[in-house]
Amino acid sequence: MVQTTNGDGIRTLTLDRPDQRNALTSAALRDLEAAVESATEPVLYLHGAGEAFCAGADLDEVKALDAESAEAFAALGQRVAHALESYDGAVVAGIDGAARGGGVELALACDIRVATPDATLAETGVKLGLFGAWGGTARLPDIVGTGDALDIALSGRTLDAETALQMGLVSRVTAEPRAVAEEIAAVDADALRVLKARMRDDADRETQERREQQAFADLNAKTE
Repeated sequence: MVQTTNGDGIRTLTLDRPDQRNALTSAALRDLEAAVESATEPVLYLHGAGEAFCAGADLDEVKALDAESAEAFAALGQRVAHALESYDGAVVAGIDGAARGGGVELALACDIRVATPDATLAETGVKLGLFGAWGGTARLPDIVGTGDALDIALSGRTLDAETALQMGLVSRVTAEPRAVAEEIAAVDADALRVLKARMRDDADRETQERREQQAFADLNAKTE
């Protein structure tokens, strides 16, 4: 369900279930988690096979969950999202076609979200009596602000690529999202990893600045 290829500093993670719009079962989530955790490349590129990025969680599996297994399923999705977010290289989501529910949540965990002009994004769980539970309720407000996050989540409305760009939900709209991953893979890998760590640092400002100074000095020593 998750195909992995490596080359030119990029590990490509392909959600490969196109007949189901790449809906994610627990087995697929475990495959994705393993593919991220075993990666060493400077850049991860996450995308979907076929005409969709990811339809989210597999609803047939979700409908069969009891309370205990539903909590475990949510925890698994959160682990995968955290693995993407905490990866020490850059993580790029290439969103082509539909991203729904958990698909949006996985994209939110990536560093950079790049959409094609045909991409659409929606948190549709509320229409099904559910909501995204893979960390999206925390990440979405951080990325687009509380007001827009509530609008997106409570309405379940579908955003086209340009609207998502205006909100800051995606950072670029281009016909070739993978080109962004290639652009990033061409930079210095050590600087890339250090810069991501610094920008993801949630310590107090004084601590961040001290760490920034040390990181700059360490990188500079490598270039001497």
